[in-house]
Amino acid sequence: MESSFISPYRDDIVISWPELHRDTRVLCHALMEKGPFKGIIAIARGGLIPAALVARELEIRLLDTICASSYDEASEDGEGAQIKRSEVKILKGVDHDGEGYLLIDDLVDTGNTARVIRKLLPKAYFATLYAKPMGREVVDLCVKEFRQDKWVYFPWDIDYKFVPPLKKKGEPS
Repeated sequence: MESSFISPYRDDIVISWPELHRDTRVLCHALMEKGPFKGIIAIARGGLIPAALVARELEIRLLDTICASSYDEASEDGEGAQIKRSEVKILKGVDHDGEGYLLIDDLVDTGNTARVIRKLLPKAYFATLYAKPMGREVVDLCVKEFRQDKWVYFPWDIDYKFVPPLKKKGEPS
C-alpha cells in the first residue's frame, strides 16, 4: 500500500554529537545571563539530552519532564524518518506554571507542541537549540535557525555505517 503522505522537506541537516554539544554550550553562555533558574523542565524526548547538558553546565540539580506526543509515522513500515504531525497530546505534565524554571527542547519546528506547552508553563523561560520560522516566536532563546523546509536529524536519530569507497563498488572513476 502506497502512502499518500507528501513530505514538506526539501533536504536534510544532520547534527553531529560534537556540534550538538558545542551549540548547547553556546546556549548555556546566553542562559547564564538569564538565570538563575530553580530547575529545568525537559520536553521529552527531544529535550532530554540538551537538558542534561544544560543542567551540567549551569550546575542545576532539579530536573523534571513534560512529555508530549505530536507525531505519527508517515510510512506504514516504520522506516520513514520524516513524519506527519497529529494532535498534540500531553502524556505527563508538571504541577506549576513554570515560574523560575528553564524549559528546554532540541527544536521548535511548526511550534504546535511548543504553543501547547507554553500555555501550560507560561512563566517558564523557553530555550531551544534550534528553531524554524513557524515556531521561532514561541521560544525565548535559540542558538540556530533553519529554514522551514529542512528536516533536522539529531545524533540519536541516525546510525553511522561504513560505506565502501566508490571504486570498490564498481563505480566509474
